[in-house]
Amino acid sequence: MTMETKTAKKAAPAAPKTAAKKTAKGKTLVVVQHGSMTCLQAAARGTLVGLGLGKPRSRRELEDTPAVRGMIRKVRHLVTVEGEDA
Repeated sequence: MTMETKTAKKAAPAAPKTAAKKTAKGKTLVVVQHGSMTCLQAAARGTLVGLGLGKPRSRRELEDTPAVRGMIRKVRHLVTVEGEDA
């Protein structure tokens, strides 16, 4: 018996997916945490850490993207947004 080797064709790597909406260059939001992380659920705590916040009165300047807007919406009771047009 002879063994035939099968060669699998590899597909070319797909181009990275880009966000459907691109924000204008230079649009930023300043997010200020005013609530404490004490007694928070793990999801809210992780969202604050993802935004780069951790202590009350901590402040971050973030790019205005749909992902950041969604994270802010999730913890809107703990943060305030400055520099927002909408």
